Amino acid sequence: MIKKLILLFSGAMLLAGCGTKTAEISGLLENSLPREYIFLQELKSNELLTVDSAILSSDGIFEFKRKVQFPSFYLLKINQNNYLTMLIEPGEKIKMTSHFDSLNYPVVVTGSKGTKLLADFNKTLLETTNKMRKLSEIHRMNLGRPDFDKVVDSLDNLGQIYLNEINTYSKKFIDNNITSLASLIALYSQLAPGVYVLNPENDISYYLKVDSSLSKNYPEYEPVVTLHEQVREMTAYLERNKPSAAGSDEKAVAAEIELPSPEGNTIKLSSTRGSIVLLDFWAAWCGPCRMENPNLVKAYNKYHSKGFQIYQVSLDKTKEAWIKGIQDDKLERWIHVSDLKYWNSSVVPLYKIESIPANYLLDKDGRIIASNLRGDALQRKLDELFN
Repeated sequence: MIKKLILLFSGAMLLAGCGTKTAEISGLLENSLPREYIFLQELKSNELLTVDSAILSSDGIFEFKRKVQFPSFYLLKINQNNYLTMLIEPGEKIKMTSHFDSLNYPVVVTGSKGTKLLADFNKTLLETTNKMRKLSEIHRMNLGRPDFDKVVDSLDNLGQIYLNEINTYSKKFIDNNITSLASLIALYSQLAPGVYVLNPENDISYYLKVDSSLSKNYPEYEPVVTLHEQVREMTAYLERNKPSAAGSDEKAVAAEIELPSPEGNTIKLSSTRGSIVLLDFWAAWCGPCRMENPNLVKAYNKYHSKGFQIYQVSLDKTKEAWIKGIQDDKLERWIHVSDLKYWNSSVVPLYKIESIPANYLLDKDGRIIASNLRGDALQRKLDELFN
């Protein structure tokens, strides 16, 4: 499972032949507010360090000068939700134009290949995020319709197409910029918090590829050192947790979960023995989880009478949000449990949960036979087991 990327961008890298040169950053922010501040922040180890600030001129113009020793990541920032990630190299003269309220998606960037790469990548990522958000809206608007299952199938197909497109785009971006630190940003891109475009379980070759290239070119740059350690941990984890062949006696029994239902009744995972069980981790606040829920409803309706059960564990913070999510997505028919502790839930370390949605498919003896099956992949596996 993927570890959340820690911001460990520091000035530790020493490159032979790299001298300190002044980088210039100037720009125009259209429709800016009068006398608004803009900040330049360097991504340091575990912190964002504000290194300069300026007041926008009456027509939205600003300028910064910064001595830079080696390629480094910076933020050009108005506020917490409005910033541009920059990859600045010594001596660059960067010019940019953007709308005041959308720094992260500039209209024009010149003078910095790395910053232009990041801006272009973010634009494509935003397009996919907006497409997925629209699908979620359509899903909510069609709840209760007689042809709801057909609508869901159509949305599922479109969603999978969008996910495949951004996955392919990210890989191509990395391939084309494998020696640039910009590939590091693409490697850890997310459609939503905790929902990564590339997944080590399926895309480990790209983590290895970026690690190999950047470790060679930036061996002492702390983000690259961190990536190298994470890739080492990822490969070790994947090696330890290779799925066992179907029917093998070596399949691991899923760890026991014993949590309360919405009604307050404690329900053990082991109480489902005798059924094929999908152990699913989700939350009402998780957009991708909500988009996957119709697939679970479809699978449950089709296979429950044949011995299929769902044991769904929520990482919600409040009972109200949890119950509303269950009701809105029409999930009442199967088992729900939660300790309502968000990422502090007891199941997080127990199952090494790094992001949601996440799931495990268990056989009748509670042994894990597959993991992270979604959409058509879940349907195909259930077809195989029951037919």
